[in-house]
Amino acid sequence: MKQIPRHQQIIELVTTQGYVSTDELVERFNVSPQTIRRDLNELADENKIRRYHGGATIPLSSENTSYNTRKSHNFSEKDQIAENLVRHIPDGATLFIDIGTTPEAVAHALNKKHKQLRVVTNNINVATILQPNPEIRVILAGGEVRDRDGGIIGEATLDFIQQFRLDFGIIGISGIDFDGSLLDFDYHEVRIKQAIIENSRSVFLAVDHSKFGRNAMVKLGSITQIHTLFTDNQPPAEIQALLDEHNIPCEVAL
Repeated sequence: MKQIPRHQQIIELVTTQGYVSTDELVERFNVSPQTIRRDLNELADENKIRRYHGGATIPLSSENTSYNTRKSHNFSEKDQIAENLVRHIPDGATLFIDIGTTPEAVAHALNKKHKQLRVVTNNINVATILQPNPEIRVILAGGEVRDRDGGIIGEATLDFIQQFRLDFGIIGISGIDFDGSLLDFDYHEVRIKQAIIENSRSVFLAVDHSKFGRNAMVKLGSITQIHTLFTDNQPPAEIQALLDEHNIPCEVAL
């Protein structure tokens, strides 16, 4: 079995059973203990499981990985997702770009060729990426700046976002549960993402495959609220079934 499907099945087992042992996983997947230990270490680094001696259990849903770790994780995959997504953004469009390392990759991709864009963002990093480009007008939300990642949050930010009605909302998310729930770690950030969804004519969700099945404590809504999913790998069967049921396209970067 290839690594990514095996990772997805490990996450499902941990979610269902609460705890799985290394020996159980070795027997189930018919691979070496070293391979399973490497799988568990990688999944723990992504906060998809909690690593214990001899096995793994459900991760803490209140803790996100650091910004620098997230920025370097699946770096090339995020760039591929971004390049795929921006092909669907026409020149002259208006769009929200929210907090997250994948939305930041989208900003880099928009910077290359697009013209006459107007971008509203609550992400200082996105504003910094786009600011030098004379073809892109950047409108930066006010509010409290998070020192850990340059995200802007709070009631002032929420009020600001709700003033607009734009063509596209480009959002990231910390996790997508197998029932389609969109999950994140910060209640204040989730409220702003909800406002972006409500005030965008089309909502593009950009996530790499590590977000499928990942746990986080705050529910944003459902994947059925988006208009297109952009990712780098085919979603798990449960999530794909929801997309198919609601006729939501899934664009997989090759």
